[in-house]
Order: sequence, then C-alpha cells, then structure tokens
Amino acid sequence: MTEVSDREPPRRRVPGPARPVRPGGRRQPGPGARPARRPGPPRPAPRAFRLGSPRPRLRMIGLALTLVLSAFVVRLLQVQAVDAGTYAAKAEQNRYVVHTLPAERGGITDRNGVALATTVDSYDITADPTMFTREQLKAGDGPEQAAALLAPILGEDQEDLVDRLRPENRELRYVRLARRQTPQVWNQIKDLKTALTTKAETDKSVVNVLAGVFADPSSKRVYPGGDLAAGILGWVGADGKGGGGLERKLDKTLAGEDGRIRYAQSGGRQVPTAGSTETPAVPGSDVELTIDRDIQWAAQHAISEQVEKSKADGGYVVVQDTTTGEILAMANSPGFDPGDLAHADPDALGNAALQDAFEPGSTAKVLSMAAVLEENAATPGTHITVPNRLKRGDRLFKDDIDHPTWYLTLNGVLAKSSNIGTIMATGELGTTQAEANKVLYSYLRKFGLGGYSGLGFPGETKGILAPPDQWSTSQQYTIPFGQGVSVNALQAASVYSTVANGGVRVEPTLVRGTKGDDGRFTPAPEPKKTRVTSAETAKTLARMLESVVDDEEGTGNKARIPGYRVAGKTGTANRVDPATGKYHGYTSSFAGFAPADKPRVTVYCAIQNATAGSYFGGQICGPIYKQVMEFALKTLQVPPTGADPANLPVTFKP
Repeated sequence: MTEVSDREPPRRRVPGPARPVRPGGRRQPGPGARPARRPGPPRPAPRAFRLGSPRPRLRMIGLALTLVLSAFVVRLLQVQAVDAGTYAAKAEQNRYVVHTLPAERGGITDRNGVALATTVDSYDITADPTMFTREQLKAGDGPEQAAALLAPILGEDQEDLVDRLRPENRELRYVRLARRQTPQVWNQIKDLKTALTTKAETDKSVVNVLAGVFADPSSKRVYPGGDLAAGILGWVGADGKGGGGLERKLDKTLAGEDGRIRYAQSGGRQVPTAGSTETPAVPGSDVELTIDRDIQWAAQHAISEQVEKSKADGGYVVVQDTTTGEILAMANSPGFDPGDLAHADPDALGNAALQDAFEPGSTAKVLSMAAVLEENAATPGTHITVPNRLKRGDRLFKDDIDHPTWYLTLNGVLAKSSNIGTIMATGELGTTQAEANKVLYSYLRKFGLGGYSGLGFPGETKGILAPPDQWSTSQQYTIPFGQGVSVNALQAASVYSTVANGGVRVEPTLVRGTKGDDGRFTPAPEPKKTRVTSAETAKTLARMLESVVDDEEGTGNKARIPGYRVAGKTGTANRVDPATGKYHGYTSSFAGFAPADKPRVTVYCAIQNATAGSYFGGQICGPIYKQVMEFALKTLQVPPTGADPANLPVTFKP
C-alpha cells in the first residue's frame, strides 16, 4: 500500500523564453520584470592597506643600543683596566691618610748628665677642610661651630680658625690649626669629638663638627734651666729644626729620622680592620757637653749682675779647662730664654762670646811678652826705662796714666800694664820694625788670633788680624798692646789656657760625646794640639802674670783668691761702636788662670761700654774673675798648691 504524503510536491521551474540581451552584454528585462536601475557613477575600487616592513626600525634600535652598550663597555674597560691604578689611587687617597711619626729629638746634658735641653710629647692639631663643607656636614656653618669650640682650647683667634677651616682652595685637605700642644689639650678635643659623635647617633639634628679635626704626634723642646747656657744651646724653630747654637750645629745628630704611618679612615676615625703600615721613627742621639751646669750658673749670675750694675751694653765670661781645652762655661749678658723666643730681644739671640769681635787691650800684652821671651829678646828681669811719652811714627804714645819716668823690669812692664814699655820690648824682636812686626804676627797666629777656634759654632767670628805688611804706621805700635787687632772672648781665653798648658794650644771643645738609642757613648774626637811656645817660656809667663795680681804695683789686686796662687792680666781698651764704626766707650776685661803654679782653670771676663762707676778692667772684671774662679775651683775640688808666689821684681834702681 502506498503511503500518501501530506506535503506538496516541489514545483519545477520551467524555463521560459530566453530574454533578449542588450548590446553591451546586458539582458533586456522581460515581461513582469522589475524596471532596471539607472546606473550611477562607477565606484572606485577599494585600496588595499599594506603594513611597512619592521626590519629597518629594528635595525636602527639595535644599532642605537649597540652604540650605547659599546660606550658603557669602553668606559668600563677604561675604568677597570686602563686607568684602574689611577682610580684606585684616588680612592685610596680619599680613604687612606698618611701621618709623619716625628723622631724624638735627642737631649743635651752637661758633663754630669744634668739636662740642659730635653723633649716632651706634644701634638700638632690639624684638620681636613673638605670635611667641613656643607655637603659633608649638611650644615653651612660647620667651620664657625668648630672654631667656636676649638678657640678657647687652643688659645687661637676664632676668626683665624674659621679662615683655615674654610680655605680658598676647596681641594685643600690639610691645614695646621696649632703647633706643639700638650697631651692635655688633645685629650680635651678628643673628649669633645666623642661626645658629639655619641649625641649624633641618637639625635639626627646634631652634627659632629669636629670629625675633621686630627692630631699629628709631635714633640716640644724644653729648656729646664730657662736662659741658662742659652747662647750655647740655641733653640729649635717652629719647623722642628735647630735655629741657633748647638741645636743648629748638631741638628742632624739630635733630630734622628722621622717615621711614617698610613691607615684607613672613615668619618675622621681610623678603621681598625683595614690594616695599616708603619715605618718606625729613629730617635736622635743625646749629646753630652763639656759645660758644668753649676759653673755655668755662677758665671752667668756674676756677669749679669755686673752688667746691670755698670749699666753696660753687655758682657761675657768664658771658663775653660786648661789641660783638655774643654769649655766649662760660656755666659753672656743679656741673654734669652730659648723656650720663649716670642719675648726675647732679637739683639740678644746668639752667642756674643763667639760672635762679638772687639779689641782686647792689655790682656793681649801676654802675647807680646811670649814672643819676646821665646825669641830671647829679653828676660823677666831685663831693665826697661819707660818715659811718660814715646814718639813712634806719626804718633805720641802714652800709658793709661801720666807718670814720671818708670824704671821697670820686663816683668814690671806687664805688672803695671805699660803700653810704652811693651812697644819698646817688642821693638827688639827684629833689627827693623818691619821684621819685628812679622815675628809678632807669627806668634799671634799661633796663639789662634785671626782664625776660627775650631768649634765650628754658627756665627762665630775669627776676629780681625791683618797681615804685617798691611799694618798702618800706628798699628805697628798699637797691636803689641792689644789695639788695632780684634778677637772674640773665646780666643782671648784660649791664649791664657795655652800659657797655662805649658805653651801647648788645645783647640777648645764644647761636646764630650754622643749617646745613641742603643745606649752606647761615643766620645768626641780628640782636639787638635799645637806647640806655641816652649814649656819654659810658658812657665816664666805664668810667674810674670802672678805679679799682676799679687804685687802691690800690679793692676789686678782685686782678683786675689786667698790660699791660691793666681795669674792674671787686666785690660781696658778703646771700644769700637758696632753701630757707628767709631771709638766710643771701653772694653773692660780680665783674664787669668789658677793655681798659677799648677794651672787647672782659665777664666776670661769682658764688659762692653760700662757707663756707671769704673770702666777699668781690674776694677769691674777683676771681682768677676775672682768670684767665678773661686766657685770653679771648689766645684772641681782643686786644692791650693801651698807653694809661695814667685815674687819677681817689678822695678829696678837706675
């Protein structure tokens, strides 16, 4: 049975007649067709959007990045490879500090080990100005704050400290705020720094303005005796170097060699874990002098009192061991305190006993007598008739006082210090005056005149002694009695020590030896010795010099010392004023040794331009000689010989 579907069967499209086609290829509408639309303007064909290629841009970006990275790489190579050492050095320079470790300066003692100059610890207070900038402290008034704290401690001007902490050179990293401060001063500053650091850790508004303040270990020269022996010792300058006297002459020996320490710092503090390198300082050697502190004090006290009493320009005393040539004392007045140069008189600095040249006057007559005796031109008993006036050359000579004709022995000429008698005696040294001049000159030179003493002391003068062919008409006759020739005080003392030492000149010495840091004592070289006269001539001269002191006719009575035989000679010479170069005032002097028959000590005293009281050497220097000689003999425990004086005749009956 066939099932019938309810659905309508599909219709078939029956093809109709073909539509005519218009020319141009379009079909013409057939019956019932919609009317054709009128054709509009032709639409443009849509343009396709095409993306550009990304490769060029990527290449540009890649190239730029490559150049930047290359620059970084080049710079990195420069810093870490090429200039690594330079930058490392700069980094170390900023991080590490180097300080000098000053060597301890050697001390100076007298012959008995008593300190005359010593060194104590001190500190140079310094600062790094770059640590006081606004950038570093975060405060603009860092230098002002620091200066306000430091000024009362250091005793420095506050504004001056500010200027040093804020220098014009912004790169300056080291300034010295104060020199040679005591350990107590540095401890005060350290305590302040610690307090500020502690407070800054809890209070961020507090700034440690002293973080850039440091201390360089230093040393300070101290002179326990004040002005005692200042002319010999000299002083040490602000740079730590000897500025005068033995401090200057022996500077290399005393100074030693400075050391060096290098360490890392941070915030003004040493970094203990960063390590450090240190080259230790080598201390200087100690120097032992020939000076006896007690005798030096006695000489200085005596000359200072007499200079003040006489209202003189100055004076000197030299004490010498006759046998060894060692200088036991060398005192000057006025003096100075080498530890307080700020208040010292500039004219008093130095050692006048070695630096002043002056005409010795009659103390030089012993030189003329030595030549006369050694050349056998006369003996102590030779008779010499001395008129009141003596014409020689173009001058008329006289003695210090008017007198009738004196009938003197050669010994009497020395005892009464006759200028005329000395001229007459030295005239016998040659057949002509020119020949006599040459002979006298040779003895003056052998005794040390016209040359340096051998000490090598800074500023020492060798005096003035012209060759005999250059002596003027007057000098031919004045030099025999000590005018027209110049000496220093040590040269004059050395003449008498030569006589006392049997005619042998021993170069004066001031240094006995040195002691290094190992404690070993090294004695000074032996001084040079020169035979000047025979021992017999020297002994005769000593006996003649006794007459000056012991004989009632002598001019040196005030130099007598009870129990001792004393040999000496007075001197009163016209003085050349160093300011004008003309004669003005007098040089008063006394020279001698004791005991006369067994000499041990020479003392020479001179006073320049005494204006109050007497100006005669025997009157104002004789007592100083006695005072100092007595003290020296007792200090050295020199006993009297007990022998009777020579008592050589002074006059004769015609």
